[in-house]
Amino acid sequence: MGRLFDGPWPIVIIIIVALLLFAAPKLPAMARSLGQSMRIIKSEVKEMKNDGKPAAKDDTDPVEGKVVNHPEANSKSGNDTDVPPATRS
Repeated sequence: MGRLFDGPWPIVIIIIVALLLFAAPKLPAMARSLGQSMRIIKSEVKEMKNDGKPAAKDDTDPVEGKVVNHPEANSKSGNDTDVPPATRS
């Protein structure tokens, strides 16, 4: 007759049965935590792979922004405020 701990399978089965008996209520939370950890690791590995690469270039050049005063924004009464003309008193 063979011994109980000759191979790894009897030990694996005993561990699985013990987990099911004693940790059954915590298994969904443990699985959720494991899934979140795997997603984080996957995203970090992807980030590390893309770390040395330059960002993808678009065919368009960046546009330089300039502040232009709107002709109607200048008040004709001499009040230099940011309040729209309809709400001024």
